[in-house]
Amino acid sequence: MATHSRMQWRRYVTVFGAASLTVLAVVASLNYQVDPYLLHQWDTAQVQQLRPGREKLSAWGKTYALARLRPAVLYAGNSRTELGLPTATAPWAARPVFNGALSGASLGDALAMVAHAAAVGPPAVVVWGIDAPSFTLEVGNTDFDRALVATDRWYLWRRKLIDTKRAISTDMTLDSIRLLRGTFGAVCHSSLALYGQRDDVCVRDRIDDWGGTRGAVLPRVREFIRGAGPTAAALTAFDQGIGELCRARVQVRVYINPTHAMTLDALYWRGKWPAMERWQRELADLFERHRTSGCDAAIVDFSGFNRITTEPVPQAGGRESMTYYWEPSHYRVEVGQQVLARLAGGGAAADDFGVDLVPQTVALHQARQRGARDRYHLEHARETALVRQVVEQVAAEP
Repeated sequence: MATHSRMQWRRYVTVFGAASLTVLAVVASLNYQVDPYLLHQWDTAQVQQLRPGREKLSAWGKTYALARLRPAVLYAGNSRTELGLPTATAPWAARPVFNGALSGASLGDALAMVAHAAAVGPPAVVVWGIDAPSFTLEVGNTDFDRALVATDRWYLWRRKLIDTKRAISTDMTLDSIRLLRGTFGAVCHSSLALYGQRDDVCVRDRIDDWGGTRGAVLPRVREFIRGAGPTAAALTAFDQGIGELCRARVQVRVYINPTHAMTLDALYWRGKWPAMERWQRELADLFERHRTSGCDAAIVDFSGFNRITTEPVPQAGGRESMTYYWEPSHYRVEVGQQVLARLAGGGAAADDFGVDLVPQTVALHQARQRGARDRYHLEHARETALVRQVVEQVAAEP
C-alpha cells in the first residue's frame, strides 16, 4: 500500500512538473514573439507600431538596438538628453546616430550604457549630457539590469536567454494579451522608431497628466533639487569612463544640461551652489588632463542664467506652452539642436548660451553666473518666489 502511494505521488509530481514547464514554455514563447516592450526589436514592423505613452523597459530595447545598429554617434545621459537631442537632424546625420539616454538615469546608469556601446561598437563620437543632481552612482533607472551590458562577443546570444527569462512574467503576459486584443494603447511611437529619441507625442501625453506645463513647473523643480549629486565617487568613475573612451580614440563631447534657470536657482536657495561650482572646477580640470594626454574631449556648460534658460514660465506671465521647455527640467529639440551645433562646431560661443569649461576661464564664468543669478532675482521676482516656496517645502519634509 505504501509503495502504491509513493508511485501515485511520484506520478502526480511528474505530471505537475511537466504541466508547469509546458505552461512556462507557452508563456515565454508567446511573450517573446509578441514582445510588447520591444526588448529585442530593431528595424522591424513592431518598432513602428504606436505604443502607450509611458515606455516600459526602454533600457532593454536600447541596449539591444545598440548591439544591432552599432552607431557611429552615441548620445548618453538621462531623460533631458533623451527628449532634447534629436537624432534625425544631428550634425553627424550622415553617420548612424542613436540616443542611448534613459529616463531617470544617474551618472552610473549612463556609464553603464556608454560601456555597453563601447563593447558592441565602439562609437566614433559620444555626446554626453550631465547635471549636478544626477551625478551619482546610484541606480536611477531601475529597469536597467546590468546583465544587459555587453561583456563579450557572445552578447546577442546571451540576450536571447535574458529576454526569454524576462518573458516569463505576469505583467508581460497581460500586456501581450492586451496588444493582441488591440487594447494595449496606441498613443505614440517607441523611442526605437526615432533612433532612441523620445517621441514628442509621448512627452505631451505625460505633460497633460501633470495638467500642462503650468502644472509641471513646481513638481519638476522639486524633483530636480532632490538629487544627491554631485558625489566624489561619481567624479572618479566618470574620470575613468572618459579615460577609457579616450584610449579607444573616441571623440568625447560632454555638456551640462540647459535646464531652466529655476532649477539652478533652486540649488542656490537649497545651499548647494558651492558644491555645484566645485564640481564645475573639477570637471574643467578633468577634461584639461585628458586633452593634455591627446584626447579629443571637451565639456561645455549650457546651464545657468542665459537667453534660453530664463524663458518665463506660465506662472510668471509666460505662455502656457513654452518655446524652449516642456517644463523646467526638460528642454525641447529646438534647444537640443543649438547644443549639438555648438558641440559639433567648436570654437567660441556666439553668445551666453554654451561656455567652455576650462581651468583658465572657469572662475570668470562662475563669477558671471553669480552676477546673472542676482539679476535674475530682480528681473524674475515671480519665478524666484516660486523657487523659494519649493525649497522651503522640501526643507520641511521628513
